[in-house]
Amino acid sequence: MNQGMNASTGKALIVGGGVIGIACAHYLMRSGFKVTVIDQGSMGGACSHGNCGYICPSHVLPWTEPAALRVAIKSLFQPDAPFRVKPTFERKVLRWFWEFARRCRHRIMLESGHHLKAILDASMHEYHHLVKEESIKCEWKSSGLLYVHQTAKGMHEFAKTDQLLNNEFKVAARRVEGDELPLLDPALKTGLAGAFLYEGDAMLRPDHLCAEWKLQLQAQGVEFIEHCKAISIERESHRIKFVITSNGPITCDHFIFAAGSWSSEWGAELGIEIPIQPGKGYSVTMKRPEVCPQFPMLFPEHRVGVTPFDDAYRLGSMMEFVGFDQSIPDKRIQQLKRSAEPYLKQPWTEEIFETWYGWRPMTWDSLPVIGQAPGLDNVFLATGHNMLGLSLAPSTGRLLAEIVTNKKTHVDPAPYSPDRFQVA
Repeated sequence: MNQGMNASTGKALIVGGGVIGIACAHYLMRSGFKVTVIDQGSMGGACSHGNCGYICPSHVLPWTEPAALRVAIKSLFQPDAPFRVKPTFERKVLRWFWEFARRCRHRIMLESGHHLKAILDASMHEYHHLVKEESIKCEWKSSGLLYVHQTAKGMHEFAKTDQLLNNEFKVAARRVEGDELPLLDPALKTGLAGAFLYEGDAMLRPDHLCAEWKLQLQAQGVEFIEHCKAISIERESHRIKFVITSNGPITCDHFIFAAGSWSSEWGAELGIEIPIQPGKGYSVTMKRPEVCPQFPMLFPEHRVGVTPFDDAYRLGSMMEFVGFDQSIPDKRIQQLKRSAEPYLKQPWTEEIFETWYGWRPMTWDSLPVIGQAPGLDNVFLATGHNMLGLSLAPSTGRLLAEIVTNKKTHVDPAPYSPDRFQVA
């Protein structure tokens, strides 16, 4: 446990200004901290910026499911697949996939799913408070998330997943038959097999959330420093004295690393293991079509998501393990558009606002990393949220603040502890 000074009167530095870092700032500030957040770019400008904006308690099934290993191996020979693994002999990457493969078992999938459900449900509760009580304007809509299937085979296969979600996790969906779909959402084509509507899910606009949340926290005394790159640390025994940044050293009482996909590099600096690989995703944001979907949607057979914002429309998808590749291949953007064509009357428009990529921080066990850094009294981690960073942000921030201040936690922190990766 934390051995430091009275945390409620301390200063805290958060390295990383994505939605996780901003959430940590919120709850630490509410706990009495003087908080500074730094980011090497702009706040909320990385993986938090261009994702599809789903807040999805239905996403309890982890990546470590039995079929995932087969899909990963197959992708080695399919460079255009939505899920792609670039062949590599880099030792750290090979070990990550070995550990990932070891966990692709039904029993482990269910265990991880229950751990995810606990923090997903808690986070949805926190979101309701933030949106209603804090009045954060982020285009929040509690309309649910619609999983649409083109074929009867796809509908049949997903029905098994839906049954598992209902039986094991009490996550229920409303089944919608194909002939009902155009009545539910006129943007959908006729002739589709059907859909499952998870009415407990929601959506928001992620860039608006980060911008509005940041403004509110600034007004309450939180300091945000953009384009400030953390470079190294100065360590004294079991504590960090300060972080050396591109703007100079920053001294604080407590240090929180919410560095997303860059966390594994900080693990080496801190002398601990943080096994995270960047999982690259893409999106394209454009003008709303005249016949625009009313629901956020997923098309599992083509692995693409659709989000209708108030003044924009987004397609997003892909999972590429290609390292920190910064390119946006046009073929990937065209693939997003084509993947929506079987489902929507107007799947895309010509007026493109933004093409985007982001690196999701992927852990080999599909669980986030939240807690005190092993062997360091004043260092804490909040990272590794895989594809659920937006969904998990509020509960992560609250849990992190509870751990730092040695308060009773609102969820069991053990499954997310950094201790699970350390080798004696």
